[in-house]
Amino acid sequence: MTKEWELIVAGGRVVLPDRVVIADIGIKGGLITAVSDSLDRMLAEEVYDASGKFVMPGAIDVHVHLDEPGLGHWEGFKTGSAALAAGGCTTFIDMPLNGIPPTVTEEALRLKLKAAADSGSYVDYALWGGLVPGNAADLRPLAEAGVAGFKAFLSAPSDTGEGSFLNVDHRTLVEGMETIAAMDRILALHAESEPIVSRLAQSKKQAGAVTMRDYLESRPPEAETEAVRYALELAAKTGCSLHFVHISTPGAVRLITEAKRSGLDVSLETCPHYLAFTAEDAVRIGSEAKCSPPLRSAEEREEMWRLIAEDRIDMIASDHSPCPPELKAVPDGNYFGPWGGIAGAQQTLELMIGEGWKKRGIPLPQLAKLLSENPARRFGLRGRKGAIEQGLEADLVIIDTESSYVLSRDLLYYRHPHSLYEGFRFECKVAATLLRGKFVYEADAGPSGPMTGRWIKPDVSQTGTTRQFSSRSSAALSDRIIQT
Repeated sequence: MTKEWELIVAGGRVVLPDRVVIADIGIKGGLITAVSDSLDRMLAEEVYDASGKFVMPGAIDVHVHLDEPGLGHWEGFKTGSAALAAGGCTTFIDMPLNGIPPTVTEEALRLKLKAAADSGSYVDYALWGGLVPGNAADLRPLAEAGVAGFKAFLSAPSDTGEGSFLNVDHRTLVEGMETIAAMDRILALHAESEPIVSRLAQSKKQAGAVTMRDYLESRPPEAETEAVRYALELAAKTGCSLHFVHISTPGAVRLITEAKRSGLDVSLETCPHYLAFTAEDAVRIGSEAKCSPPLRSAEEREEMWRLIAEDRIDMIASDHSPCPPELKAVPDGNYFGPWGGIAGAQQTLELMIGEGWKKRGIPLPQLAKLLSENPARRFGLRGRKGAIEQGLEADLVIIDTESSYVLSRDLLYYRHPHSLYEGFRFECKVAATLLRGKFVYEADAGPSGPMTGRWIKPDVSQTGTTRQFSSRSSAALSDRIIQT
């Protein structure tokens, strides 16, 4: 007898866009085919009992650095996707660096895709292309090949050696914005002012001031806000849609909010490390906490949480930027030397639920919007992902909010298991992650099953403007458990 469903996820507290309901989710052919208060479990080949747990749409992490080809010994698709699956993420967008070569040509894109196919991935992925000096002619071929958008740096990125990804000059940025606008694509920007950070860093190093605190002071909030202001002015002139990555300061969020109100198509992400740690933590922890932009003050951290509660921030992304442990070493006490990146892809969703919902009362539907719905809308995935909805792919994460744990290295799935989050207490735990209705992670077994993650070409016709997911009143979002 043919069953109606291959799987029913039964009795969970299902997080919908505007409320939480106790419901069954019926899955067949990789799709959600029913969401109901009661499905006939005799009509399912398999039933997963989610009673007492929350079921959310799988997270979509739009900012991940997996370093193949060329730097797979840093992190690759297999290990990086395992960590993402363990963290409840079912789709990620890989940045055009730090691979060798960086993804700034169509040929480099093919090499990236081959590396992904050879390694395998537990979860689905899309790919960013890059905007760098000298690749203006490569932008259209990259867009036609299926990149999700383009990434550029306004400040010099860390050097990974051969084929390094260079920051843009003014002419490259303007011409790139014009081309990207003409293709109706999105430009993602690392927004720190190179004149400010290079001058301050040089002054510090010349004076022998090379502690972690000196590094933090060399990248002040003004470097971020100045770069954001500059980019917004150019976007207004060129009509280019922008996405600001890893915004760390309330001042930058306010500038972007005002730009949205003026009619610009611009979005922003922040990262969980800016919401969990402070500059004082960075001084205490050391190089594992080094990133750019750097961690900010406790006051700025709490203001970022307030801005999230006010719906001023569009999405949360990990900026997972791992490296071998020796690149975090500081043998000479010079904190300008170690790699500046946080390994955090596995921790994003658990941190947002524990710190955002349990501690600060931000409704779960609002967090689902930040982690899933808005990323899907912005980057052309909403027709298939981003919500628990009939007809969408059955990408789900099941969360046990009654469990807590302290993160230790043996729980990490990265190629190199070290992270800023070691020793951090998480107030919930991912119990299971499903990609298109198949379990890719279970807490008692780890990442498992065939690696069926595949390359997703965003549907450009589905790519959302920020007006399509602009502020929904937080008052309309509820954590009330409603029996449908």
